[in-house]
Amino acid sequence: MKGAAVLGVAVVFIAVVGWIVMALWNVLVPALFHGPLIEYWQAVGLLLLTRILFGGMRGRGGWGGHWRGRMWRERWEQMTPEERERLRERYFAGRCGQRGASTEGTNSPPSA
Repeated sequence: MKGAAVLGVAVVFIAVVGWIVMALWNVLVPALFHGPLIEYWQAVGLLLLTRILFGGMRGRGGWGGHWRGRMWRERWEQMTPEERERLRERYFAGRCGQRGASTEGTNSPPSA
């Protein structure tokens, strides 16, 4: 019984969101970008496509979402301060063209 209710709510949710996407598209896109009008099933397909491209297919959130964040938080809490500093240095070393950059002449303290 509960599964049927969840399925019913999901179907209604997809139907309503599909209609909202279609309505917003048909109001905004033709006026702003001279694009085509879309039909209901095209709007539902657009929702599915955006879910695949940006949301992943693994449930909540793309790219690992909540689980990956919790996993890294647990690892971080188990690290010593020295391990945390090494990880920070390794992670940020390649950012903003600083790969292998020297720390001489900066205000940061020398690493131990």
